[in-house]
Amino acid sequence: MPEEHSQTIMAVDELQAIIQRCQILEEADFKGEDFNLFQVAGQKCLEDGYAAQLLEVIQNEKNKVIIKNMGWNLISPLVRCIFMYKQEDDKREHCLKILDQLAQLCNPKELFLGLLEQIEQTSGEQVCQTVMLLLQPLQTVLLKLQTKKAYSVGLSLAMIMNQLTPLPVPYTKQQIQEDKLGLCQCCNAVVDFAKPFVNEVVKNMEKSSEYNDMELKEELLKFCMKSLKYPLLTAQLEQLEGIEEHPFRHFATEIIDILWDIRELIPLVFLHRKGKSPHWENQEFADIEQKNSADSLACLSYLMFVQHFGMDCFPVVFSPSYLLQCNMTHIEVLLKRTEESMLSKGLDLFESCLLRMEDNSLLHQYLEFRDFINVPQDLVKVLTLCPIEHLRKKSLNILQLFIDKFDAEGKYTLFRCLLKTSNHAGVEGYIIKNIKDQIHLSLTKDYDNIWFTGHHLISLLDLVLLLPEGAETDLLQNSDRIMASLNLLRYLVIKDCESDNQTGVWTMLAKIEQNFLKPLHVGLNMSKAHYEAEIKNKKEKRREAHSSNMVCSVTVSGEKMPAMTTEMQLQVLHSALFTFDLIESVLARVEELIEVKIKAVMDENS
Repeated sequence: MPEEHSQTIMAVDELQAIIQRCQILEEADFKGEDFNLFQVAGQKCLEDGYAAQLLEVIQNEKNKVIIKNMGWNLISPLVRCIFMYKQEDDKREHCLKILDQLAQLCNPKELFLGLLEQIEQTSGEQVCQTVMLLLQPLQTVLLKLQTKKAYSVGLSLAMIMNQLTPLPVPYTKQQIQEDKLGLCQCCNAVVDFAKPFVNEVVKNMEKSSEYNDMELKEELLKFCMKSLKYPLLTAQLEQLEGIEEHPFRHFATEIIDILWDIRELIPLVFLHRKGKSPHWENQEFADIEQKNSADSLACLSYLMFVQHFGMDCFPVVFSPSYLLQCNMTHIEVLLKRTEESMLSKGLDLFESCLLRMEDNSLLHQYLEFRDFINVPQDLVKVLTLCPIEHLRKKSLNILQLFIDKFDAEGKYTLFRCLLKTSNHAGVEGYIIKNIKDQIHLSLTKDYDNIWFTGHHLISLLDLVLLLPEGAETDLLQNSDRIMASLNLLRYLVIKDCESDNQTGVWTMLAKIEQNFLKPLHVGLNMSKAHYEAEIKNKKEKRREAHSSNMVCSVTVSGEKMPAMTTEMQLQVLHSALFTFDLIESVLARVEELIEVKIKAVMDENS
């Protein structure tokens, strides 16, 4: 014990000795050696648990000049000691007071660099703790800076966001409540840190409508853009039962408020920041900047038009179709992502824009915009490739909603486009069903529609009533499309008399038989023969093996599927035969109807 006490006395004595020597020196006479000795002695006092004595030294008015020049060297050991002590420990309290004193007394420029270095060096689970610990002293120092203030604020915010970005964003209700790494709390603390600088920009803009000092405003704008991309683009932002104040919803509100206060909210929503991106000589950097900006703007639109943040500031003068047009770029960005949080935001934003519109109100001219063609194609990819079932179902509902909003020519153009680009029999079948519904509307007396009757319809039916590869078409894979086409043809034959021929189906009957019905007959015969031979082959192999438990492996698209017993394989083959029988049954009914109609006309004419 006496030895420990003597070591402590030594550490304090060393510090006092350095202090006394420096007290008699002019500020300009401090040497590098003095800085080093002060840092070593101060660190030893902290590590030995005598922060109280160090605090006294720092608070002593006589040492003001020394602390101003040398105090910033203590930041690193000070932060280590704060995390070492428990929350209720007096020594921790002394360390926090030292940190506060250093923020008040040290040279702002030197302390600013020391604090940033400490934030930069932290990693893992301590990132949020370190950032929250140093935000207050960093804010104090920045407010005292006389030169390069905007640059320093921007550097601070960029450094903080860069350190937070690798951390996983809590997504579920439980994760948000636990806030294991402290990210939720930290993000809102960073907004509070930025508020004095926002207020400064606001005051300057209020003083002069021609406020020219844009640097601080630009730095705050960069911070908001980064915050929109992370954590808000990834975060779950729906209201969650049991969470009174959702931390990310609160953070989103604060970011929107900053954008409004610095007069950038509406320009961001409508002008898309064209021409404001920094010029990069390196194309790779330019592409990254553009992508980051696109992600941020997409998130901003989601916040405003789905979650309604900032909508009280929003001018209520824009038509629903214009708002959809403005948002299509953002919807496209989000639908190209594969992460659930981003994909769901894209679907919600698309749905929200469409629900504002009346059915049949969207003019076909909008399809001249690239986004209006790309987005439904992206929607089809979600519908067919997304592994998350509820997103697939939602995308189908939104596709129908999108179709419903167009005028007749728009629907017609969209159907042609999707039939040519979807490359998915299920989607093609769905579009063909929609075509049938539009034809039905066109044939009713009170609904005159040239796009789904006559020569326009004939052109569309050329895409529908055919087999993509003739008799060689994979009928099983294309069964949804084929069944929808047969049902459409059956409807046309029943509904449209040959004498009226409003749809033009009777004019193109020979073409339909040549391109669709005959190849389908041949394809069915070939497919049924092939599958029946396969069934016979499997049964023979099963008898040879004297066991139905013999397994084989199946490879699909280069990936090995789970092993199938012979019985399972037979079930699959019989299911295929059932599908062929179903197609054959409808085909026979269609041909029977055609024959009856033609015979009836011939009887009338004779």
